[in-house]
Amino acid sequence: MRKLFGLWAIDGPLVGAVAVLSLIGLAMIFSAVNTIDPDPSIANVWIRQGVWFVLALIAFTAVSRVPQRWLEWVAMPAYVFGLVLLGATLIIGTGAGTAAGTRSFIELAGFRFQPAEPAKIATVLALAQYLSNRAESPANLRDVVVPGMIAAAPLGLVLLQPDLGTAQAFVGILFAMLFWAGTPVPILLLLASPLPALILAFDARIWAVYIVLVVFALYLLRYRLFFYESVAVILANFAAGTIATPLWNTLEPYQRNRLLVYLDPMVDPLDQGWNIIQSKVAIGSGGLTGQGYLEGTQKRYNFLPEQHTDFIFSVVGEEFGFIGVVVALAFFGFVLWRLIRLAADSADPFAGLVLLGIFGAWFVHIFVNVGMTIGLVPVTGIPLPFVSYGGSFLLMSWVALAIAVRVAHDDSGTRA
Repeated sequence: MRKLFGLWAIDGPLVGAVAVLSLIGLAMIFSAVNTIDPDPSIANVWIRQGVWFVLALIAFTAVSRVPQRWLEWVAMPAYVFGLVLLGATLIIGTGAGTAAGTRSFIELAGFRFQPAEPAKIATVLALAQYLSNRAESPANLRDVVVPGMIAAAPLGLVLLQPDLGTAQAFVGILFAMLFWAGTPVPILLLLASPLPALILAFDARIWAVYIVLVVFALYLLRYRLFFYESVAVILANFAAGTIATPLWNTLEPYQRNRLLVYLDPMVDPLDQGWNIIQSKVAIGSGGLTGQGYLEGTQKRYNFLPEQHTDFIFSVVGEEFGFIGVVVALAFFGFVLWRLIRLAADSADPFAGLVLLGIFGAWFVHIFVNVGMTIGLVPVTGIPLPFVSYGGSFLLMSWVALAIAVRVAHDDSGTRA
C-alpha cells in the first residue's frame, strides 16, 4: 500500500480513501442530474467532473514528486501570488453556480477557476513556514498576531467577494495550525472571542453578559497575559459588537435570509428556507437503507436545491439512507484521522503543521456542508470535499492531498 502507480512512496490508505470519495462523488453527481426534467446546462456536469478527476490525478502525480524543501522555498511567493489572485477577483471576478452573486471566480480563455482554492494551500504553507521557524510555541496573544495576519489577509479578500462559506476554511486552517504549534487553548478561545460577541450583539442583554464572562476569563488569565493584551481583547469584543449592525446591513438580502432561516426555515419557506426544508425531507425520507440509487424522489422531481453541488449530501442520504450516510462519514472521518495520525508521527514541525492545516480546511468544509444539509449550521454555500461538483475545488483538493502525502513521506525518510 506504500506504492501507487509507480509514484514515490505515499500513504496508500489515505489516497485510497480519497479516491473512493471522488468516485462516490462522480456517481452522486450523475444521480443528482438524472431527474425527470433535466436542466440541459448541467446535464453533463458529471462528465466534466470526470475530466477534472483525471486532471486531478495527473496533478497529484506531479505534485507528490515535489520535495518538501521546495515547498518550503515556494511558500511565501505562493502566498503573495495567492493574495494577488484574490485581489484580482474583486476587479475581474465573476460568479458561478451557487456563488453566482459573488466575484469568486476568474475566467480566462474559457477556463474558469476559483483563486480561493490555491490560496488555501498557499496560506497553509506560509503559516507552516512561519510557525515551524519559531524558536518557541506561541504562548500569548502577541505571538499569534503575525500568523493571525497571514490568515486574515486572504480571509478578508474572500469576504469582500463576498464568499462567507469559503472564508470559514481560512479560520479552520489558522486555529488548527496554531493548536498544533502548541498555542494554549485559553489563548485560542480569547482569539476567537470576538466572533460570539459579533453574533450576540443583536441582543444587548446577552451581549453584556458575554462581555462580563470575557472580562472574568481575562482576570483568571492575568498571569499569562500582558495588560495591553487584555485591553486588546476587550476592545476587539466591543468592536465586534459595534460593527454587528453595519455588517448586517452590508449583506445581500439572500445572505441575510440564509442566516435568518437557520433559526426558523419558515421565515422564508419558498426561497432560502426551501433549501433546508427540502434537504431535511430528502435525508429523512431515506430511512435506514435509502430509496435506491437514482431513485430519490426529492431529487428526481427537482425539489432539492443545488443537488449536484452544495446539497449533494442530501442525495446521498435520500438514496442510501442512514447506512449510506454513516459509510460516507466514515470515509471522511478516516481521512481526517489519517491526517492527524501522520502529523502525530511527524518529527518535522513544517510537515506536521502542513498536515494539520489541510485537516483544518477539510474539517470545516465537511462539518459546514453536512451541517447545513440537516439544519445544524446556516447555509453558506460550501462544497463537500471530493464529492460536490466543482472542477477547481476537486483539483486543488487533490493537490493538497499530494502535498500532505509528500511531506509525510519526506518526514518519514528523515526519521529513518
